[in-house]
Amino acid sequence: MRDKAKLKMKVNGKTHSVEVEPDASLLEVLRDQLNLRGTKKGCEEGECGACTVLIDGLPVVSCLTPALKCQGLSVETVEGMEDGKKLHPLQEAFLETGAVQCGYCTSGMLMSSRHLLEKNTNPTAEEIKIGLSGNLCRCTGYVQIIEAVLSAVKKIKESEK
Repeated sequence: MRDKAKLKMKVNGKTHSVEVEPDASLLEVLRDQLNLRGTKKGCEEGECGACTVLIDGLPVVSCLTPALKCQGLSVETVEGMEDGKKLHPLQEAFLETGAVQCGYCTSGMLMSSRHLLEKNTNPTAEEIKIGLSGNLCRCTGYVQIIEAVLSAVKKIKESEK
């Protein structure tokens, strides 16, 4: 039996302290200990992007990220996107355009899209494709997802007026 290690990190703006197995992934801690199930367990090889979260604002696949590497860092999951009961414009756009089909890739797509829009407030369709290149979707063919991100850009601009 291995000794557990203490992990303190901020998740969606709230500080959490948990004891974790030394080899636990961030995905395991988020889902199993913090009960944040929006981050999906997909391939567990870092290939599908379903488990994408933001760590200090940068997208990472949480299945390959050792939880203890997040000591003192800030993690954002899809649950942290909404503001109270109000969905983020990206979440609204994904629903409105039909970009959510089976939903498995959605949280990873949303987190990668959020990062993209924080870097580039007016991306082209080609820039969106590049920004989402680490995320796989088997349902939509990506057309609706790209439309959703473009729609969210408009929503964000309108809300800033």
